[in-house]
Order: sequence, then C-alpha cells, then structure tokens
Amino acid sequence: MFTGIVQGTAEVLSIEEKTNFRTHIVRLPAEMLPGLELGASVSHNGCCLTVTAVDGDRVSFDLVKETLRITNLGDLQPGDQINVERAAKFSDEIGGHLMSGHIMTTAEICKIINSENNREIWFKPQDASQMKYILHKGFIGIDGISLTVGDVTKSKFCVHLIPETLARTTLGAKKLGQRVNIEIDPHTQAIVETVERVLAQREAALLAAAADQLAE
Repeated sequence: MFTGIVQGTAEVLSIEEKTNFRTHIVRLPAEMLPGLELGASVSHNGCCLTVTAVDGDRVSFDLVKETLRITNLGDLQPGDQINVERAAKFSDEIGGHLMSGHIMTTAEICKIINSENNREIWFKPQDASQMKYILHKGFIGIDGISLTVGDVTKSKFCVHLIPETLARTTLGAKKLGQRVNIEIDPHTQAIVETVERVLAQREAALLAAAADQLAE
C-alpha cells in the first residue's frame, strides 16, 4: 500500500526491451535507499513495481506486458523523471489516502490553466467508464499523487495544484497531450458499485411485480 505522498522523483537511466517485457533502471533518491531490498515495492508514477536488483542508487524493476499496456510507463525514455514512493509502513503518517498501486486507466491532459500560486489541470480518462467513480471533492491518484478532485463533467475532471506539489512532483513539467496514470479511490468505487447493484435489484423486483400483476 502507498499513501500518495510522493517521496521524490527518479531519473530513468536505461531501458532493456524484451518481447512483451521491459526492465528499467532508475536512480532513486538517497533518502529512499536505506533498507531497500530485493522484492520491495516501489510506486512508479503510482504503479506498484518490485525491486529486482540494487546497485548503489541504481535500482532495477521489471514491467510485464499488462503493465506496459495499461499505464504510461511504456512511454518512458532514458532521462525521463518519474514520481516514486516506497511502500507505506503501519507507523507512517497517512497524509494523502491509501492507494494500492494498481492503475485503472490513463488520462490525457487536455487543458492547463495557470494563475497566481495555482495551476488547474484538466484530464480526460482513456477509459470513459471510470468517470462514474470520479466525484467532486473525492480522492484520486494521478501519477502516484494523492489529489482531491475539483470540477467534474461527463468526460473530464480537473485538480488544483499548489506550488509545493508542482515543485516536488513531475506534474509541474507536464504538457498538453501527455498521459498520466489514474488510480480510482477504492472506497468510492465500492460505494458506487454497491449503489448500482442495489438499484438494479430494486428495478428488477419492480419489473417482476409489474409483470405478475399483468399476468393476473
């Protein structure tokens, strides 16, 4: 599990391509290295990856076909920066919201509005069906960052970013048309799906009752 509080950014040093598979090596910040071992989980732009090798500050991770398909990690090139966070411990402060590191879809940056001490970024999810889980003032994970949803339309949503977030994460350098990883808040997803299921059951019961009355 992760908190969505990005601990730093890491440079992608090299990428080794294989058939439906990729290994990339990143340079992790020094403060993230103590106690890092093989098998540890590290969030890359919000996607949970497993450490496969450690050589000083050069750390390797493997990415399978499904990860490359669903996330923006397949777009990375050597020299790119990614948001990174190590897995949370029970004693850690949860400054954001609990995140699993499982990406649901990506979203395209479709509008950027700059004002003094604030930046408003609008996103259009690739999978439009995910919009029903994105609610005004709800939680969302964007490239591993825990954020609060601003305005929401039928197909788009926005977030408001303070200078600290822009400085500490990769969102400060994002441009129109770039893709970000989206993780839906699981609690919101569970509530929405439960309400849908209850309403569907009630509708089915009403239709069955109406059919019985017509048959009498």
